[in-house]
Amino acid sequence: MSVLVTGATGFVGANLLRALAKREKNLHVLLRKTSDVWRIKDIVDEVSAHYCDLTDKNKVRTLVSEVSPKKVFHLAMYGGHSHQDDFSKIVATNFLGTVNLLDACVSEGFEYFINTGTSSEYGVKKSRIAENDVPEPIDPYGVTKTAATLYCQSVAKRHNLRIFTLRLFSPYGYFEDSNRLIPYVIKNCLDNKELRLSNPNFVRDFIFIEDVIDAYLKVAETTNRLTTGEIFNVGSGKQHNLQEVVDIIKTLTNYRKESKWGERAGRHRDTANVWEADTEKIRRNTAWVPKTSLPDGIAKTITWFKNHANEQLSRQRT
Repeated sequence: MSVLVTGATGFVGANLLRALAKREKNLHVLLRKTSDVWRIKDIVDEVSAHYCDLTDKNKVRTLVSEVSPKKVFHLAMYGGHSHQDDFSKIVATNFLGTVNLLDACVSEGFEYFINTGTSSEYGVKKSRIAENDVPEPIDPYGVTKTAATLYCQSVAKRHNLRIFTLRLFSPYGYFEDSNRLIPYVIKNCLDNKELRLSNPNFVRDFIFIEDVIDAYLKVAETTNRLTTGEIFNVGSGKQHNLQEVVDIIKTLTNYRKESKWGERAGRHRDTANVWEADTEKIRRNTAWVPKTSLPDGIAKTITWFKNHANEQLSRQRT
């Protein structure tokens, strides 16, 4: 039975691909000609790689017809990083790309399709965020990801298909891009360089990558028991401000310099006083629970980055 993964060269996608490679034999990944495969270069030869842009409807249909994937993990996205600001590309990748892929898969037939959403779909809320909260995205990325989630849900309900969306909060861990908060702080602490940061009071729900991947696998294992079109939050269920995160990293790396707060701009959604996932729904439906505390996850991440300092820490934005 063939398995298709999109977005396999990204942070979460690369970690998921590695987990799937240990349990699936007929594994396919969709790449672009410009894809940087550094995160999966040691395993890319073990999977079937296909070059196709999701925004090309005809090519997507042809590819899906050839591969005939029965299990689909859709993680391709654009716009989640501050430097990814091409509006047309955000719309084309996140919404049209999802539509093209899902429509092709529906025509071919599949066992399940797991879409990747984001907590940015919710917008700024005043209390713990649950899946039945009204989406109120405040930027193009959140808007297009919301549209993709709703499209997946509508197709699932209209055709009674096993299509699900995981709304990820703030994953961190192995292979994360070095310009993101936790890798940036780890790198600078290890190199004893200054920390130039935004606002210590900004809050996020950080979720360790091993727990994120476990959520994908748990949902995949229980799709036959889930209601079609369901959306599941994937977060730790606990928010932490940036000061806490930085202090943990500084302690674990024995970094002594003072942090320079206020020297970087925050994102629109960083103004929220609450950014915490309600994870009761996914726990109740799949028995998934996050197992890694923030200090333990950061400790594992520091060890990983130390072991990959010659390559991953020096990577440019991808």
